[in-house]
Amino acid sequence: MTTRELRQRERLNMYLEAEKAILSGQSYTIGNRTLTRADLAAVQKEIDKLFDAGVTLGDDDVTAAASSKRVVLLD
Repeated sequence: MTTRELRQRERLNMYLEAEKAILSGQSYTIGNRTLTRADLAAVQKEIDKLFDAGVTLGDDDVTAAASSKRVVLLD
């Protein structure tokens, strides 16, 4: 994997984290200051651009997201 591909993958992960933060709350207050997060539409547009360019999350991220676990409780 090239340095460029690694940077693009890192950038995609950062945009996905930003999207998650925005979706959890567009603005928040610390003390007497109110802060507003980035524009959701702009972040999603950049995510789409990266996916359209062929950037992927990577094999390790896909495997972790697709795996499941089973818990068996014993009495």
